[in-house]
Amino acid sequence: MNFTISNEAAIWYKEEFNLQNGDSLRFFVRYGGCGTVQKGFSLGVVKEEPVDVGTMTTKNGITFFIEEKDLWYFDGKDLSIELDPQLKEPSFHIF
Repeated sequence: MNFTISNEAAIWYKEEFNLQNGDSLRFFVRYGGCGTVQKGFSLGVVKEEPVDVGTMTTKNGITFFIEEKDLWYFDGKDLSIELDPQLKEPSFHIF
């Protein structure tokens, strides 16, 4: 699985979560919400140190990662996170 995040989205997360260089954010599967890959599940995000990393990327001094146990959600697809210019918030693209 490939995992990418745009510079603009990384900056948004850094500001929104008041992150400092060296901090980490984990994307995790949660029950409920408006997910598009697995019915009844969606992605959550939490500031947390990496453990059992399945995939990760680093942008603007922040490590973004998904644990191995949550990779099933993506069903073998890739994840790209970009900043939606109209909504001014991250948008997830799974392909």
